[in-house]
Amino acid sequence: MADKDNEIVDGRLTDIEMKLMYMEDFIKQLQEVTVGHSEELDSLHKEAKMMSEKIREMSDLLEGDIPNRKPPHY
Repeated sequence: MADKDNEIVDGRLTDIEMKLMYMEDFIKQLQEVTVGHSEELDSLHKEAKMMSEKIREMSDLLEGDIPNRKPPHY
């Protein structure tokens, strides 16, 4: 009876070890995706900031060319 109990325990431990390996692999994959997304997000933030600055510069340059501009309260 003790041998059968040991086999059951060994089987359960093997199952747990396999699940743990899959979970570790899954977490590693999630971490890689998260790092990639973080890098891409940083890049998009920089690009958006550059575009915003360019639009502001263009707006400032064109502001003198607009005659009879309405005051901001309209």
